[in-house]
Amino acid sequence: MAGLRTWRAPRSAEGPFPASVDDIPALNDVFSDAFTERYRRDGMVGVRVPALNPQIWRYAIEDAQDGAMLWRGDRGEVAAFNIAHRSGREGWMGPLAVRPEMQGHGLGKEVVRAGIDWLRRQDSRTIGLETMPRTMDNIGFYSHLGFVPGRLTLTLTLDAAPADQPAVLMGRLPNRDRDDALAECRALTEALQPGLDFTRELALTEQLALGDTVLVRGADGALAGFALCHSVPLVEGRVREELRVLKLALTDLSVLPALARAVTDFARRSGTRRAAFRVQGTYEAMYGALVAMRARVRWSDLRMTLDGYPEPPVRAGAVVLSNWEI
Repeated sequence: MAGLRTWRAPRSAEGPFPASVDDIPALNDVFSDAFTERYRRDGMVGVRVPALNPQIWRYAIEDAQDGAMLWRGDRGEVAAFNIAHRSGREGWMGPLAVRPEMQGHGLGKEVVRAGIDWLRRQDSRTIGLETMPRTMDNIGFYSHLGFVPGRLTLTLTLDAAPADQPAVLMGRLPNRDRDDALAECRALTEALQPGLDFTRELALTEQLALGDTVLVRGADGALAGFALCHSVPLVEGRVREELRVLKLALTDLSVLPALARAVTDFARRSGTRRAAFRVQGTYEAMYGALVAMRARVRWSDLRMTLDGYPEPPVRAGAVVLSNWEI
């Protein structure tokens, strides 16, 4: 027989307020509690989602700037948050969460709509997010707010391995060459997908010592591809296990073998066991090439975009990967 629960009025929340690095412990608590509850509802009882590395939170907040928003309950506690990012005219949200006891009363809709409004004010051409494909509640929730499902993003990993020559890393170049390389990366992404700009993420990664940007040049010396990589642990208190590729651009797929070798070499030299590539489902040929390199499929996410704000096409033959998670 089910027990009766005393009815309680939902607690109120106010916001959005700017999120800062001082809020990281509270954001971590809401993140862990909300995603642990999400797994429980999906039948994965006993799974506890760990807190994120504070360095990763700082990167997310400083990357988002004014897009880092939170809501507070009537006792001043963090009730919800949404970290909205933009890379040029590409906008996306994540992570975002609502404290479990405050879910079901409209706060989640307010949080998502605030992110959409902020990205629209930034003149974003694309507005998107990624969610767990097995979680029907999440997909339905975002669909009712105007998001439409796209293809899966599949995370594949290659084992760390030394290359004949060390990877060329932007952060190890002389200052003048580093500035030139940053400008080259900006020009390459603009040429492959106009309106896209990863400059802030590349610079912030170096500034916070989270990883580095791997560069690959063609026979003519021109930049043919790059990969923004984070080597610091994603989870608080964990050792380095995985180097994560957050952004990637290739003039064409023929550059992939050289870039993959350079990334896995960087993974080995940074003390991680493997390198992770999150491949959007539109790049079937790249997925097949990584599988042929003996990459292992580790995870899947569903990519969703707001109706009317889709991802623009990439130049024929080119590859541009933009991770919509931190």
